[in-house]
Amino acid sequence: MEEAGKEEFLRFANVKKTYDQKTLVVKDFSLDVKQGEFVTLLGPSGSGKTTVLMMLAGFENVTSGSITINGAPMTTTAPYKRNIGMVFQNYALFPHLTVAQNLAYPLTVRKLPKAVINEKVAQYLKLIELSHFGDRHPGQLSGGQRQRVALARALIFEPTLVLMDEPLGALDKKLREQMQFEITRLHQRLGFTVIYVTHDQVEALTMSSRIAVFNEGVVQQYASPDDLYERPANAFVANFIGENNLIPAAISGGAGTGFVAASMQCGTAIQARNGNCGARDTQSIISIRPEKLAIKTEGQAFDNQVSAKFITRHYVGDFIRYYFQLSDGSNVTVKTLNDTKAPDFTEGQTTVLAWMTSDCFAFSTHSSPVQGEQP
Repeated sequence: MEEAGKEEFLRFANVKKTYDQKTLVVKDFSLDVKQGEFVTLLGPSGSGKTTVLMMLAGFENVTSGSITINGAPMTTTAPYKRNIGMVFQNYALFPHLTVAQNLAYPLTVRKLPKAVINEKVAQYLKLIELSHFGDRHPGQLSGGQRQRVALARALIFEPTLVLMDEPLGALDKKLREQMQFEITRLHQRLGFTVIYVTHDQVEALTMSSRIAVFNEGVVQQYASPDDLYERPANAFVANFIGENNLIPAAISGGAGTGFVAASMQCGTAIQARNGNCGARDTQSIISIRPEKLAIKTEGQAFDNQVSAKFITRHYVGDFIRYYFQLSDGSNVTVKTLNDTKAPDFTEGQTTVLAWMTSDCFAFSTHSSPVQGEQP
């Protein structure tokens, strides 16, 4: 795939959506997407991500703000004139048509010559590795095969943009992983631009160029997968993306600078990177990922450490989760590789957990101000 374009291909500017003229389900949404990017809208159910997708497709009206593709306004353009391909969770294939006829349909309605249609259908059947399935009907295919046909049908007319609304939600874990690979392979090969909606964080991290994390109609952070995971913007993103330990603490110095001093509720003094604590913040949430915590042994040097009581452990195959409790009752999880160094504990045994300052963040307990509250 060619490198994503440098100029903004798709732009949302101050987009708002309300259904009742009272409550905003999308609040002052702004986002730029480069050509060839794979951008995922990620968030819990009801956070506004599918509404954004439907406005982009033209299936929902925009209350205010603008959407442009290559500089052309979309908010007053009919859906069928937007040249957008869509892939849905339920496939939306025509059951009475064969696979080949399903693929041919978007070309037929565009009145392409029959020879061109046949050539492109054969090309896309080969691309999705279903060359010998053209005469079958959707009901004769597996779930993964049907989803590949739905994807090919969305791509065959070479749309400006491809929208995918939880397309893998109906598949089991193994098929989901296979289809993640298939979609990524086709994206890399063909270089189309994707807006993908999911609530599955692993799916988003695996497939995306950039991810917009939604909560209550507001984008909390828009960044690459590694930035979201390693440098979350606030406590919501830290908690929503991957596993995390979120421990209450009081800021004792450095608020407004790059690092802060804090006191955990159990009384232990620590140092942390300042996630988003300002000068007015006295209470904070300390975020430490389970794999960044170590069960301390002799000879190891760390910036921070705390005494903890072992509760239990869960064997997960390639790794082990250890569950501990601090003296104030806070629960802490440690994740280690399942190897010969994995320790054994008895319930109630006390040990020391340790971590580096660079691996933990202090986040404000105050919500970030929400812009555009009025419809």
